[in-house]
Amino acid sequence: MDNVRKAVFDILGKEVRGVKVLDLFAGSGALGLEALSRGADSCIFVDNNRSSIKAIKGNIGALGLRYGEDVLIVVCDAIRAISRFFKRDNKFDLVFLDPPYYKSLAKKSLFLLGSYDILTKSAVVVIEHSKHDELPSLAGELKLFRSAGYGDTRISFYRKG
Repeated sequence: MDNVRKAVFDILGKEVRGVKVLDLFAGSGALGLEALSRGADSCIFVDNNRSSIKAIKGNIGALGLRYGEDVLIVVCDAIRAISRFFKRDNKFDLVFLDPPYYKSLAKKSLFLLGSYDILTKSAVVVIEHSKHDELPSLAGELKLFRSAGYGDTRISFYRKG
């Protein structure tokens, strides 16, 4: 997983600096925390698993980050969170999705992100999914611009517009 995370950030490069990040299905929060360490302005972590929330809190504390406007944890189902952010008029520049494999959550989340207006004009969506989960090249306003495989894992990058 460290190699996959490194590859993601090598591909994103400087696009991480100064952005608002949404980490859906956050797990340990590794992707969002890495984005913060590379210059992202803020990150909202979303997960509904108690162990994951505990891990995120521990990792935030270990890095000396503080909760507040720039670092938030939302305990919620990621699919529901998308509509919540829409209702609150939240906008994100970078979204990470790492849903459980083989449950069609990657595709469902992608289509929701493509149809709800929570992404800025230049937003990038990064999805970690099983190589067996086929994702479309177009989902609403999101267009696939890069995809790479790492063993059983595939990383797909989408851009708005």
